[in-house]
Amino acid sequence: MGSKNKLKRFKENETFKNVIQPTRDEVEKGFSKQGVWKEHFSNDNPIVLELGCGKGEYTVGLAKLFPDKNFIGIDIKGARFWRGAKTALEEGLDNVAFLRSQIELVDRLFAENEVSEIWITFPDPQIKYKRTKHRMTNQVFLDRYKKVLKPGALMHLKTDSEFMHGYTLGLLHGAGYEVLYANHDVYKNEGSPKEVLELQTFYENQYLEKGKPITYIQFRIN
Repeated sequence: MGSKNKLKRFKENETFKNVIQPTRDEVEKGFSKQGVWKEHFSNDNPIVLELGCGKGEYTVGLAKLFPDKNFIGIDIKGARFWRGAKTALEEGLDNVAFLRSQIELVDRLFAENEVSEIWITFPDPQIKYKRTKHRMTNQVFLDRYKKVLKPGALMHLKTDSEFMHGYTLGLLHGAGYEVLYANHDVYKNEGSPKEVLELQTFYENQYLEKGKPITYIQFRIN
């Protein structure tokens, strides 16, 4: 994407009512929406996060499937989720928002027990040893998610990375967390939820064309 396109999208994001873009300083000093996200949506419906939402396709798709829930896609790359934000506005989806921020700040973006569910879709597996601290299902990140999740809340990991799938399963079992469902090839083996099978991102389609299996884990961490 050219720099002109990025700038155009950044400017357009500023006009979208469903895009929130706090500075890191604002988040660290006390984010105004922490604990009051229901006011943004004007209802008490469950709040579901998609972390590392990319173009926002999954966030928008989930919002269509579950109109009785509110969905927030989080990514630091606003030029990417511009597409999802624009689509949500064009289609009148009032239960969708996009938040431009670092995922490691999640426990400053949301209050304790404010989140009902979390989706992590196709994250970078950060295979190199020096990058493990950025792996979105490592223990540090799970502890941050635990702070904002309601008791018994579901978490979902959908990925094309067999490494990420295996790493996460091992960590969950080792920590004694509750793994409700795991599938190492969702389109070959039956049993995955409809939202796993019916929603496919641009990148997921590319992975499928290359013959890569798509994996999925549903679990609880509190």
